[in-house]
Amino acid sequence: MRHITLAATALALAACSPFPETTLPFFGDGYRAKGDLCRRIGEDDFTNQFLDDAADLVGCPADMENLGVFVTETGAKEVALIDGYRLYSVPRR
Repeated sequence: MRHITLAATALALAACSPFPETTLPFFGDGYRAKGDLCRRIGEDDFTNQFLDDAADLVGCPADMENLGVFVTETGAKEVALIDGYRLYSVPRR
C-alpha cells in the first residue's frame, strides 16, 4: 500500500511542475536571471532551423504570465510553438 501512496504522490508532484514535458534541448538555469522560467535552447534536428549567430534561441512556457514583458524587454521574435513552449529568437546586445 505504501508503494501506491508514494507513486500517487510522485505523479501529483509531477503534475504541478511549471514545465511541460518536452524533448527540447534546454540548458542553463534561466534566461536573463537564474530561476527564470525561460531558458536557452541548444541544437537538435528541430531547433537548428532557428539558431542564429547573432541571437539566442529561448523557450518559455506558452502560458507564462509575463510573456509580453519578456518580448518587449528583450526584442524577442517568436519562431515556433511546440510541446507547450513558445520559442523566441532573442537578439544578443
